[in-house]
Amino acid sequence: MNDWPEGFSGDNRGNRFGRGSSSAQPESARVMRQVRRGPAASPGQAGYGGGVPQQPSYVDGGGYGPGDGYDSGYNTGHVYGSPGGRGPGGPGDGMYEPRPAPDWRRRIKVTAITLVTLLVVTSVGTYFWADSKLNREVDLSKVIDRPEAGEGTNYLIVGSDSRKGMSAEEKKKLHTGSAEGKRTDSMMILHTGGGAPTLVSLPRDSNVTIPSFKGSDSGKLYPATGRQTKLNAAYAEDGPELLVRTVEANTGLHIDHYVEIGFAGFANIVDAVGGVEMNIPQDIKDTKSGADLKKGTQTLNGEQALAFVRTRYALAGSDLDRTKNQQKFLSALANQVATPGTVLNPFKLYPTMSAGLDTLVVDKDMGLFDLADMFWAMKGVSGGEGKSMNMPIAGNAPNGNLQWDTAKVKSLVNQLKNDEKVTVSGN
Repeated sequence: MNDWPEGFSGDNRGNRFGRGSSSAQPESARVMRQVRRGPAASPGQAGYGGGVPQQPSYVDGGGYGPGDGYDSGYNTGHVYGSPGGRGPGGPGDGMYEPRPAPDWRRRIKVTAITLVTLLVVTSVGTYFWADSKLNREVDLSKVIDRPEAGEGTNYLIVGSDSRKGMSAEEKKKLHTGSAEGKRTDSMMILHTGGGAPTLVSLPRDSNVTIPSFKGSDSGKLYPATGRQTKLNAAYAEDGPELLVRTVEANTGLHIDHYVEIGFAGFANIVDAVGGVEMNIPQDIKDTKSGADLKKGTQTLNGEQALAFVRTRYALAGSDLDRTKNQQKFLSALANQVATPGTVLNPFKLYPTMSAGLDTLVVDKDMGLFDLADMFWAMKGVSGGEGKSMNMPIAGNAPNGNLQWDTAKVKSLVNQLKNDEKVTVSGN
């Protein structure tokens, strides 16, 4: 008894296709029923029988009619995969081409050109910015009867007690007082040339003769009367032009450039560079300048620095000792400004330049390169390459002012004119 359908009977296979059948004709029970996808085929339509619908053709896109926008990819030449298993498209589509080695020479060249261009643009921009901030207010062409210029360059550096732009609170903090007008607290001649720089302080109480001069504002000619007074009185009387005229007439040395800085500007520069390290030679306490400093090495901020360079009543040598302290401090300040930590740090360089340039008063012919030369020479003095000294003093004049040593002053001026090494000693 066999429960299998006829087509699967081991004994009743006949000529049908099935297990163990050698016939190529399929048996009817194994034919898969087709899924009807459309209307029934009409009689006589090609197929396995009249009731079997026409199967879709994949030649034109899997049975979809023209315009259906679908392409199965079969039988149309599309081959998936490529030699080496790289994916669609094979080597021709470039998706997986080997990356070329980087051209380091070209990259370095482009980077170098970019950096140089940026540096040039920044430098040029900084130059014009700084040049526009210089206050060129002093006209040395108004100075009459000037001595002939010698070798090298002579700068007259003046520290004034100008309180211009200072608030009442700042005046109180810096102990400047509120006096009207302005006077000179310090005057120095800085000589630069082929050799080591020389810095000569001119004590404010130096006895000088006021020469003939032309008024800086009026243009009126004032004849010489032989009047003798303190050097700083010349500045108070008719400003920088008369001061230059007086220094030249009493020394015979030609002044090439004039540089002046006031109280506020001085303190701002010191603060901008982060303070200046100084070795204070003794305890200093002066109520007039506001100085309250202990002996030893310390970093002075703007307020302390201003008090230090203005102090004279607490010093044994009074104005002569003060000028020495001024020289030391200005040299140390120039050295601090010229350090890489300031020059290469824009967060220090630009505030320092701005603080100085906003308050510096210079002559009309002064340029940034002249200013740089001056600061570099000051740095040289502090580094021991140059010489710093006071104008040689012989004693007191009959009017109580400090009298210069005429013979020594003449030798000093001749050495500066000829750009020679200074051998003259000062006080």
